[in-house]
Amino acid sequence: MEQGITLNPARPAQSYLLQSLLIGAVLLFPFLAYFETAASIVNIWDSSGTFAHGYVILPISLWLIWGRRDALRAMPVQPWWPALVLLAGCGAAWLLGEMGEVQIVRHYAFVAMLPLSALAILGMPIARSLAFPLAFMLFAVPFGDVFIEPLIGMTANFTVDALIATGIPVFREGNNFSIPTGNWSVVEACSGVRYLISSVTLGCLYAYLTYRTTWRRALFIAASIIVPIFANGARAYLIVMIGHLSGMTLAVGFDHLIYGWVFFGFVMFLLFWIGAIWREDTAPAADAAAAPAVPDAPPAPLNKLLPAALAIVACVGIWPAYHYYLEKTEPAAAPVVLTEVATRAPRGPAFVDWTPAFPTASAELQQFHAQDGVGVGVKLLYYRKPPKGTKLITTTNRLSPVEDPVWRTITTVVRDEAIGERGLRLRESSMSGPGGKMLVWHWYWIDGSTTSNDYVGKLLQIRQKLLHASDDGAAVMIFAPYDENPEPARVAMRAFLKGDLAAIEAALAANTRPR
Repeated sequence: MEQGITLNPARPAQSYLLQSLLIGAVLLFPFLAYFETAASIVNIWDSSGTFAHGYVILPISLWLIWGRRDALRAMPVQPWWPALVLLAGCGAAWLLGEMGEVQIVRHYAFVAMLPLSALAILGMPIARSLAFPLAFMLFAVPFGDVFIEPLIGMTANFTVDALIATGIPVFREGNNFSIPTGNWSVVEACSGVRYLISSVTLGCLYAYLTYRTTWRRALFIAASIIVPIFANGARAYLIVMIGHLSGMTLAVGFDHLIYGWVFFGFVMFLLFWIGAIWREDTAPAADAAAAPAVPDAPPAPLNKLLPAALAIVACVGIWPAYHYYLEKTEPAAAPVVLTEVATRAPRGPAFVDWTPAFPTASAELQQFHAQDGVGVGVKLLYYRKPPKGTKLITTTNRLSPVEDPVWRTITTVVRDEAIGERGLRLRESSMSGPGGKMLVWHWYWIDGSTTSNDYVGKLLQIRQKLLHASDDGAAVMIFAPYDENPEPARVAMRAFLKGDLAAIEAALAANTRPR
């Protein structure tokens, strides 16, 4: 007599449910482990209109993934262990970014963990199928501030050159210029960084959805980068011309922002309209060609999926845990005291009322001296364990606010100065304010080293944090007034530093912790 075997139809459903729960837990874990980093990204989306598009990036990625759900069902889940190396690299980068307070590194490291976690738990075939939706998540990172200053300069150059070509006389001073009917300034809102970020984001999405060949996608993405840069220059020129031809009654207030967005919308419409001429989305994609129905792939065995999930969680979670340990074991910060620098140059009267656009320092010092008949000022800003969001090195720290009605930074260049037998690389900024012009030499002092480069400064901060558990650093500024020729100011500051640079650095070093 034959005995029939009864299969339990609930077992496959339970296996699929368990697989889905494990995968979901792995993909959500980075949000839990790096909650503060994720919250800081959302805070930037909320506070800056430039990056408000970040709110829609993850929903778009999920929508693109959902659109491939039928193909994904047929692909087996095969955890890919080599992805753990990439996850560990992102974790280490996040830790270094946290220690050096490099926000962009923290943000990119965290967001990159999301597609890498998917690669690790789902496997290479599925991740390859979802390459664009996963990579598109990187647009959620609020990145682009670094382009503001170069774009301001490019816009100013384009506008001034176009005005001169039109036959309008222009007097230019930095990013500010005057024409017969009025004065204009190219400020952050005129940089076009919002246009550029929006165009690149939309361009990448449009290229993915509309084209199938790689070269067409690359060409359209390149156009989405180049077109808004030149379009923004044309927009600025047209706004100035509207103001000029209307006797400064139009395009001189909020209305010029409206004109700008209308013009940008028109340019984007033209870009996508022209791009649609060569669209390929009307033909079936190569991987979506007619094929017989494929059954759903079986769930991954638990003895393969669970170890991979635990390894991913450990690889992602160890870095914030280690950072928490470092923070708890770091000694309490002693107060910073900057005493008067005993200089060789005699003290002199205050010749300027100027405050750089830096956050409140742990301690600061300002002195005025007379060097060979020229006034020379010293300003030191010392930072030690400052409040959250207060940094020595950041793109928002400037000698003058972007739209300061009192002080304007005209030019900034990097110079190599010989101070006695010592070489010193610094930034030289020419500023214009009440009473005339001023030359400023400025650099960073970190752990006994000097640099004028923001990136080198961050590396010095990270090294100091790793070796000495310290985040101490200072901004050093030497300044002097000048008329039309800045050379006498340079000579005076050079002579001042030759005699007193060692005293300035000794005053800073007096606050370092014993090693």
